[in-house]
Amino acid sequence: MRLAGPLRILALVVTVGLTWIVVSILLGGPGTGFPRIQQLFTSPENSVTAEPRARKYKCGLPQPCPEEHLAFRMVSGAANVIGPKICLEDKMLMSSVKDNVGRGLNIALVNGVSGELIEARAFDMWAGDVNDLLKFIRPLHEGTLVFVASYDDPATKMNEETRKLFGDLGSKAVRDLAFRDSWVFVGAKGVHDKSPFEQHVKNSRHTNKYEGWPEALEMEGCIPRRTTAS
Repeated sequence: MRLAGPLRILALVVTVGLTWIVVSILLGGPGTGFPRIQQLFTSPENSVTAEPRARKYKCGLPQPCPEEHLAFRMVSGAANVIGPKICLEDKMLMSSVKDNVGRGLNIALVNGVSGELIEARAFDMWAGDVNDLLKFIRPLHEGTLVFVASYDDPATKMNEETRKLFGDLGSKAVRDLAFRDSWVFVGAKGVHDKSPFEQHVKNSRHTNKYEGWPEALEMEGCIPRRTTAS
């Protein structure tokens, strides 16, 4: 009978020891939380794996441009509220944040060889002087890239010479450009064909996304560097 006390103590110690071992196994060891319990209750089918974020390249393009190409992205103005944006090689050339956009035509001139910005200006085509625009685009040098994004009204002040000059840069839509149309365009001095980088949406009460305004346009792509620019 004297052994009953020590045996009970021994049994208690063994029980506590085994319990500690089991708990340690389930909890994954000190300081590790409950990963092994979670593994027991989580099947591979039910586990959620975060999808990897899509990689973005220059100007937010979904894939990189080939060598000797310039990456660009343009957005025309939305109604008369949100200004346009022109991005080239991950550099914002024109935007509301830079405070260099305005109603009418927003134009950035770029060296087609180096990709460097030459000049960026906005021309009011509702109440401005079209001669300011003509003085800007008449003396363009061979190989100069011309980025154009509309905002509000791009065409009221346009005359035949203006339309011809843009046509010589590769625009096809400029002939039909009218009041409050949306237009984005990339052309170049010295092109011998129509530019593949152009979008145009007419201001039409039958098709406008917003009453009185066509939808904003987005365009992105890769432009081959010019071989020469003077």
